Amino acid sequence: MDVDESLRRFGLEPSGDDLDVIRGVLREQAQLMQDEQDTELMRLCCVQLFNAGRLDDVLTVWLAKESSWDAHCALEVQLLCGAGLDATKAHLAADGSELAAEALGYLGECEAAGDFEGFSVDRQAQAWGQYYRGDEG
Repeated sequence: MDVDESLRRFGLEPSGDDLDVIRGVLREQAQLMQDEQDTELMRLCCVQLFNAGRLDDVLTVWLAKESSWDAHCALEVQLLCGAGLDATKAHLAADGSELAAEALGYLGECEAAGDFEGFSVDRQAQAWGQYYRGDEG
């Protein structure tokens, strides 16, 4: 699957039935070696999961982000926060796993650096809509 096929099949706001397929594609890409990963497809999968706004996808996105240097750079930290920054931080804090603690720590660093200044789920979704579809507003 590539970006065009994923957009055709699922759009930017996929149905709940399609989310498992999208998660599977993202996990497959994350398991590849860095030079084999399609980071554009990974980003689209993360945008689709972001738009679904489910907290249970936060660590899936985090694992994808941390799967390689290229993926880390290609997948914006905001993609972890489809349910909102505060809800995501609370979810990660409640999770208690080492992985969640790493993600929470990184979110805190990024927040302190100003990466979430002016952040809102709606504005971020709109920006990705403009990127993928050329939406005006």
